[in-house]
Amino acid sequence: MTETLTDKEMTAVQDLLMDKLQVKREQLLPEAKIKEDLGADSIDTVDIIMGLEEEFELTIADDAADEVQTVEDIYALLAKLLGR
Repeated sequence: MTETLTDKEMTAVQDLLMDKLQVKREQLLPEAKIKEDLGADSIDTVDIIMGLEEEFELTIADDAADEVQTVEDIYALLAKLLGR
């Protein structure tokens, strides 16, 4: 699903995750789990969603945000919301 976002968009997602979670880009594999692998807690996940909304100028519904488990899930959700 990552092919539906541009490289610039994926980099923006990665930059946000690196900033919020203090992780390295190499850790941001598509299958990496946001909580288990990258160490996010519930406050981090809210911050990530808010950051995505701001970066991409869109609104992410709570139920959609709750379904995000992996980096790939973020890419897929954004692609869907951006109409791709």
